[in-house]
Amino acid sequence: MIEEGRALFVQIAESVEDSIVDGSLGDDDRAPSTNELAAFYRINPATAAKGVNMLVDKGILVKRRGIGMFVAPGARQRLLAERRAAFGDRFIQPLLDEARTLGLGPDDLAALVRERAAAIQTTEGQTR
Repeated sequence: MIEEGRALFVQIAESVEDSIVDGSLGDDDRAPSTNELAAFYRINPATAAKGVNMLVDKGILVKRRGIGMFVAPGARQRLLAERRAAFGDRFIQPLLDEARTLGLGPDDLAALVRERAAAIQTTEGQTR
């Protein structure tokens, strides 16, 4: 899971965020402790704490004194909105820019997406 060249605390935060987004951790669920994360990833607890605190600062996790960290109400929806915006910036905008260069309009793009999705479904159906 650990990727070279990226800050460990950011990867820890993203891992917890992934668990929230995929539903493994729901609203008000107890999040992994700093020590649990440190042991799992075999990293310094201070590094794990930095990742957890990053999520607290974003309002994704809340501290309950003496009990631990918990997923904040509405955290999944906030993360989904954040990721959708990032998806648009990272993938959709360059797609639209290239489409404009090629003279493709929204209907053309939609047709291409449908064609590719159908091809993937056909391929997946054959491999099952």
